[in-house]
Amino acid sequence: MDRQTVVVLFGGRSSEHSISSATAGGVLAAIDRDRYAVIPVGITREGAFVLEEDDPAKFALDAAKLPEVVDNGTRVRWPEPGGDRMLRVAAPDGSTVDLGEVDVVLPILHGTHGEDGTIQGFFDTLEVPYAGGGVLDSALCMDKHFMKVALQAAGIEVAPWVTVRRRAWERDAAALRAEIEALGMPLFVKPARAGSSVGVSKVTDPSELDAALEVAFVEDEKVLVETGITGREIEVAVLEGADAVRASLPGEIVLSSRGFYDFEGKYLGGDGVDVVCPASLTEAEVAAVQDAGIRAFEAVDGKGFARVDMFLTPEGHLVVNELNTMPGFTPISMFPKCWIASGLSYRDLITELIESALRR
Repeated sequence: MDRQTVVVLFGGRSSEHSISSATAGGVLAAIDRDRYAVIPVGITREGAFVLEEDDPAKFALDAAKLPEVVDNGTRVRWPEPGGDRMLRVAAPDGSTVDLGEVDVVLPILHGTHGEDGTIQGFFDTLEVPYAGGGVLDSALCMDKHFMKVALQAAGIEVAPWVTVRRRAWERDAAALRAEIEALGMPLFVKPARAGSSVGVSKVTDPSELDAALEVAFVEDEKVLVETGITGREIEVAVLEGADAVRASLPGEIVLSSRGFYDFEGKYLGGDGVDVVCPASLTEAEVAAVQDAGIRAFEAVDGKGFARVDMFLTPEGHLVVNELNTMPGFTPISMFPKCWIASGLSYRDLITELIESALRR
């Protein structure tokens, strides 16, 4: 069987560059090489597209030294619309080499300039198929404010929140502070357009608010201040198949000594957190979580796949926290764990993502 050519695209200009690179290590190690020819393309922190080594070990997740894409002097030349789909690379000496015709791109990019609809629009313009979310759902879910607006409009419960823009805070902090105080304590302060818990703080006293906002403003001039929801942290993986959207068995984030599921707990094996899948839920609770995940995915016009995070309150309510249109694929990430628990191997999961893109 002729192999189809897949470009695995990773790195990027966001603060999640290293997590994207670590995800690439997992994907490069697991992708079905009998079915796909793979071209690894990295994006440096400055935004240059470079041809990378096809070496999963180079991008292993190591807390002591997080992986990254380093500028090696090459420059990838993408196909132009209406022409062939030949991918080319310019070497540092100026010579150009054909790498092969691209069938599909697997963009495993986290954060801005990758998970926010920009790279999706780029490939739409080039008429190159790509896996995962499209322009609209990527942009909506990257901006937590508008994601909440879309979910609320679909009748899906979300945590109460106040959106704070830096300029408005500098102009009239007192008015915004009054709105925020009405939310009660504890609060979570998070950048509207960042992920992997970068810039997120838990606030348990009003005196902590200003410092938390400053941390979040480093990442984004727009910040969400949310009511802390008491409940179990449940996550479900959603996948767009050939015939229908389906949801995995739910997983659970179990916190013991950690205040919330922060960057260290997600990626660096920090103490005080366990990622459990499947979660210990009744059949009715599993069905409700899966239904909520699919409804949330459809509410944002989801494409390809997503991880839907929610809280299950002691009263049995499901409160959707967020959708992640490019969930982590690192060895300790929830998205692949939930599909593995549901009977779909890591390799077959990657195949489904690619085939979904080719169908689309």
